Amino acid sequence: MISMPSKRPPKQLAQSVDKGQLHARNRHQGRYDFPALIKASPELAAFVIINPYGNQSIDFANPAAVKVFNRALLKQFYGIAHWDIPADYLCPPIPGRADYLHYLADLLADDNGSEIPRGAAVRALDIGVGANCIYPLLGNREYGWRFLGADIAPEAIASATAIVQANSGLSDQIELRLQADAGHVFSNLLQSDERFELTLCNPPFHASAAEASSGSKRKWRNLGKLDPKRKLPVLNFGGQAAELWCPGGEAAFVTRLIGESAEHRDQVLWFSTLISKAGNLPGVYATLKKVGAVDTRTVEMSQGQKQSRFVAWTFHTAEQRQRWMNSRVS
Repeated sequence: MISMPSKRPPKQLAQSVDKGQLHARNRHQGRYDFPALIKASPELAAFVIINPYGNQSIDFANPAAVKVFNRALLKQFYGIAHWDIPADYLCPPIPGRADYLHYLADLLADDNGSEIPRGAAVRALDIGVGANCIYPLLGNREYGWRFLGADIAPEAIASATAIVQANSGLSDQIELRLQADAGHVFSNLLQSDERFELTLCNPPFHASAAEASSGSKRKWRNLGKLDPKRKLPVLNFGGQAAELWCPGGEAAFVTRLIGESAEHRDQVLWFSTLISKAGNLPGVYATLKKVGAVDTRTVEMSQGQKQSRFVAWTFHTAEQRQRWMNSRVS
């Protein structure tokens, strides 16, 4: 699923994926086993419905149901016994978040003799960790990686910290850090001697609060078509301002991310970010070329009807990456 190195034109990097196909290592293949989920998390039973196809499901237009469902998934599949987020914060779709991590693991394997590096020697940086702390939780449970989660919102850091502290063994694996300078990504956040094998990011999608609200209403209308009498929430799966929008939207944020990555090229092996809007890819490729990225990859992903992708880039040659992995992971 990972594209070939960037000797080819960038627009040829992306590969297609069968619709609905998750990564082979993703634990969430096929239908959910609701009896098993309910057995592990009895509170889920109150939110289970029968969908129009006659299958057990939950009402994804109900934020409380989505939160409890996520809590059950984290407990059953990843051993996260305690997980909660404040009201109106982003409640992420776990299968899609897991896919991003699995493909990043494949990326590291390319530089490690086709073997996925596991354990605390691998350190990852999550830009915009959010109140849910989802990437560090999944990445640590799946591969044993250590994480630094950064966010500009003190409330998000407080929530993520509470999750980490509530689960035994995570405090020495996941560090949370406030980025006090909202105008920067890596600058004024990283210490000069810190090194990371990976960075990952789910950037703000919209350019304004009004745009975020309009986009969410469209999604809710689609979810609500089965029952037009339902009162639907304003924001899709929750989300605070910093999680959903920033001036200039995704394109502006990623441009800043790439620009700062060049300034911290010696501290990171592979940078990466989700790109929700395919129309932003040409601008991303142009910016990466401008800053001198040595290798660029685009990975297409699919969850149900949703298509997504991430772009990864590095300032290190293949030989340099192999030496990095040999010295850091061996």
